[in-house]
Amino acid sequence: MIRSLLNGIPRDQLSVLDRGLQFGDGLFETLAIVENNLCLWDQHMQRLQAGCARLGIAAPDCRLLRQEATRLVADQRQAALKIIITRGVSERGYKPAAAASPTRILSLSSWDGPCSDPLRVSVSRRRLGWNPDLAGIKHLNRLEQVLARMDCAEDVQEALMLDMRDQVVEGIMSNLFFHKRRQLFTPSLDQCGVEGVVRKLVLAMAKDRDIEIITGRFTLDDVLQSDALYLTSALGGIRCVSEIAGHDWKPKASFHPFLAEVAERVFGMDDSVC
Repeated sequence: MIRSLLNGIPRDQLSVLDRGLQFGDGLFETLAIVENNLCLWDQHMQRLQAGCARLGIAAPDCRLLRQEATRLVADQRQAALKIIITRGVSERGYKPAAAASPTRILSLSSWDGPCSDPLRVSVSRRRLGWNPDLAGIKHLNRLEQVLARMDCAEDVQEALMLDMRDQVVEGIMSNLFFHKRRQLFTPSLDQCGVEGVVRKLVLAMAKDRDIEIITGRFTLDDVLQSDALYLTSALGGIRCVSEIAGHDWKPKASFHPFLAEVAERVFGMDDSVC
């Protein structure tokens, strides 16, 4: 099941001159729909608007997006909603037309829903390049992730991605946290990687509760010495890792109680103000 809106009109075709197609010039968000609830809507809109500001794209009105999302979701109690914003249509060349009007795409796809099963992951041989101008935002240029996912064996659900200095950054489709002796850690995303909405929720709730989470640069060895490893994403929520393929590592601690608390919020009721 896939249905879509293009600039508010039911369509599934895009101009060949759209800069999202030509250059990956745009951003996207993927939301979980659970019991008709647009999960973490405000967090997605905040990231989308921040990304538009970084790229110099006119940000869409989040109230309009909300109306279109609600219309598209309709009676679908459980689905995945993808929102794509591109710079719009322009002629050949990297420089965008001054009058380019952003393209707004919303598409709804089938999704099996939340799952709490532990993940078996691998370590990708691909490396993430540093680019602080794009670090953190969810832009349309995902070739590093495409290649990493193509490499994955059938019996792994995710892969850890390192940067060009062999520092762990994230999963292909997720952010990561690990804990050691009850202390929580998460990699810095100031040079590359995507600042996920669930990661941001974890950090915000930790600050509210005066729980320290150390953000920094960590090697694979740091992860392999951890007591537990977790991957976070909008569709995956917070899931623990049971095995890292090719490495002698197993979790030595139960699910961290604070992360378990945050996990309850990911697919909860929408408290959006937008």
